[in-house]
Amino acid sequence: MKTTKRSWIIRIAFVLVLVLVAVLMLRIGRGHTVYFDNRALDKDGQSVAAPYKITVYVNGEQISKLYDKERCMVTNIGDSLELTVEVMQQKGGSETTETYKLTLPHSIDSVIINLPAYMAGLPEEAYLEEFIPAPSADLDDEEAPNTEDDMGLGDI
Repeated sequence: MKTTKRSWIIRIAFVLVLVLVAVLMLRIGRGHTVYFDNRALDKDGQSVAAPYKITVYVNGEQISKLYDKERCMVTNIGDSLELTVEVMQQKGGSETTETYKLTLPHSIDSVIINLPAYMAGLPEEAYLEEFIPAPSADLDDEEAPNTEDDMGLGDI
């Protein structure tokens, strides 16, 4: 089998297209599910109180209004997002607006960000954690499958 010059050019072009697609996908990034918490933090001697209300905007779009002990979720493509928060410390108080540029870790798909701790300037270990869903309670309540040898015919 003789390999022609034209077939080598096609092979090289195909490999270059694959490399270009890989670089493009790396540049675009992967998707992250980000949960924002408005909960008081008391961890490792660091204590931060939760404000009365936080209005969360991600990349210019309003996601949610979080009151004390509430959580919202957003799906983000890429490893960074622009977070704008309007914070009301007490009911009926004035709102302050702040904008942050947040970089998400590549190694975690779903992250929880504690907004009061993040806005207080605490280190990443204090405000960021991986979201691990709890196992469903329905799995424990299911009946065991029928293992009898009657092939499902019962008492015929």
